[in-house]
Amino acid sequence: MTEVLAPMALLTVTSGIELLAWYSPRDHRLSKAALDIVLGAIALVVSLPVMAVCAAIIKLASKGPALFWQTRVGKDGRCFRMCKFRTMHTDAETHTGAVWAADNDPRIIPACRWMRISHMDELPQLFHVLAGTMSLVGPRPERPEILAELERHHPNVRDRLAVKPGITGLAQVRNGYDSTIESFRHKLQADLEYIENLGLGSDLKILVLTVAKLYDAKAR
Repeated sequence: MTEVLAPMALLTVTSGIELLAWYSPRDHRLSKAALDIVLGAIALVVSLPVMAVCAAIIKLASKGPALFWQTRVGKDGRCFRMCKFRTMHTDAETHTGAVWAADNDPRIIPACRWMRISHMDELPQLFHVLAGTMSLVGPRPERPEILAELERHHPNVRDRLAVKPGITGLAQVRNGYDSTIESFRHKLQADLEYIENLGLGSDLKILVLTVAKLYDAKAR
């Protein structure tokens, strides 16, 4: 039975993507939403065992909740509470406030460092995708405090808010994650390029490139 169902499932997903690709030029917003629901649901089901392992490791390695909620700025400047696995100690920003993560950041729980390198800490955001707050592909959502600082150096940074924020994006597959205001300009250029060339084909290409970067030694 499995030998029969697996090809059928693959054919169904492939046919669905082909249909979305045909419809995309006519209404990208609708096709993008459909892609988020279809692939987001599949990714969530597949990743549930991994998420269970991540939660267990966090609970064993550090006191505090497995999940970490943080305010981020979404589409059109609307703030929302984004969820991810907690890979830092609970008092990580008690004395520093909102800051970028650094190389060999001492705030990271040693047993959880692999989650950041592999981006497994981002998996809970699939729930945001299914809820419609985020997309699979789009500019990464910034924290309000950091966005305000970035705006002083890059006045057009809020142009990134024209679309839903994403779990991954062109900036991530091209440049990795930024760690300074100076390096952010490359991320901004990539995000604006993505928005200018919105299309289902672009989203699918970025998703494929994201899989190839699941192990990212430069991740913080």
